[in-house]
Amino acid sequence: MDWENPIATASASETLALGEELAALFQDELYVVTLRGNLGAGKTMLTKGIAKGLAVPDWYYLNSPTFTLINEYQGRLPLYHFDLYRLRDPDELFELGFNDYLSGPGVLVIEWPEPARELLPASNLIDIRIEIAVGDKRIIYMNRS
Repeated sequence: MDWENPIATASASETLALGEELAALFQDELYVVTLRGNLGAGKTMLTKGIAKGLAVPDWYYLNSPTFTLINEYQGRLPLYHFDLYRLRDPDELFELGFNDYLSGPGVLVIEWPEPARELLPASNLIDIRIEIAVGDKRIIYMNRS
């Protein structure tokens, strides 16, 4: 994984493969992956790759939990896929039981993570920003703490 330089993907399948490569790094601990980017940038495609890398059965059916706020999947580690786009009040996170998900082990993937920023752990946190370039090309910036 190149943590220093942005990564360019030329297609959805390359973005998926990047997510799969990222999942290979996850061991029996808690990991939090935050995803930022415009609608259609590839956040859910990257999450599908993470699911595939975690051996989630039928990872290809994974979709963004925009209206349910969270989807849970079982693989070699549990995958908790949050979409906080519609969340307006950070107190709503407590109603979701968000703190319970931070006890790990597992992988939390959080699209639109801003409402949860203050609750996220300082370690095993991977912040990803995806920018749409031309056509299907994406520029992906990753920072790890």
